[in-house]
Amino acid sequence: MENNNRTEIASLGEFGLIDHLTKNFELLNASTILGVGDDAAVIDHFGKQTVISTDLLVEGIHFDLMYTPMKHLGYKSIVVNVSDIYAMNAIPTQVTMSIAFSNRVSLEALNEFYEGVYIACEKYGVDLIGGDTSTSQKGLIISVTAIGEVTPDKFVKRSTAGKGDLICVSGFLGASFLGLTLMEREKKIFLENPNVQPDLEEEDYIVGRLLRPEARKDIIEFFEKNEIIPTAMMDVSDGLSSEVLHLSKQSNLGCRLYEDKIPIHEAARRAAFKFGLDPTVCALNGGEDYELIFTIKQEDYDKITLNEEISVIGYMSELEEGCKLISRGGNLFDITAQGWNAFGK
Repeated sequence: MENNNRTEIASLGEFGLIDHLTKNFELLNASTILGVGDDAAVIDHFGKQTVISTDLLVEGIHFDLMYTPMKHLGYKSIVVNVSDIYAMNAIPTQVTMSIAFSNRVSLEALNEFYEGVYIACEKYGVDLIGGDTSTSQKGLIISVTAIGEVTPDKFVKRSTAGKGDLICVSGFLGASFLGLTLMEREKKIFLENPNVQPDLEEEDYIVGRLLRPEARKDIIEFFEKNEIIPTAMMDVSDGLSSEVLHLSKQSNLGCRLYEDKIPIHEAARRAAFKFGLDPTVCALNGGEDYELIFTIKQEDYDKITLNEEISVIGYMSELEEGCKLISRGGNLFDITAQGWNAFGK
């Protein structure tokens, strides 16, 4: 959207731009010795192990600027990265962010983007310690690296689940996919008839889950407080079925999921029925929920029940038993990964 107070980015120059975009960021962590403004940042995790994850977000593949506000996009680009650090049972402490943008992006749009970044960094207690900016020929490209810390050997991998371990998830699943379905539908209507105003039909919940997801810092804090170390863990970015197959394959086990135990928010269930979709299929194959899926030993079950945000949805079984969903009617179905795939199918 054009307005009369558009500032061309070229007028600032690269260093001027970085100074401008990062001037409000204050350091939050003792481990950040030197932040933005030098050739490299310096961090010291004081005897903790360092956890590192990186993500690329590409316009037209991972997000659509037609319905994604820049502020939300900045926020989400931090959240999806700190979520990976939490998925290792670690605490995120620093991020770097690089962006490439075409000349259709104004300084005002970048300000909005970095405002979202700033809000997320503050909420999750991470320091922005560097990055790079570049022009791109078309489209916006965002690359974020997140750094975290963990007490030595308390990190949790995907490959360490045990037979009989309970499979748990945080929060609710499937809503982000439904938000995407709604936004894509409204975009199509708008492109066919630009005079029609989008009708989001009071679907705040599913739209919020798509545009402004949260990472489960609270679950990691709960584990620490209650002395729970999951046996395996990952975040739900590609859909429950895809993630549970990763856990099973890498742990060399089978699994059983119960359809009636999969947590689906009432607003998402209603939206699914309205769009003629099966809520369970949305939860299994949707993706971008950024919840945590993890396995625990059966003896930790009582501890888990203290947290209403955690659902037990199944258990790990013998490899030979395969990965199966037990339907409400008691039938067994193969779990297949039909989750979202950036490379198309």
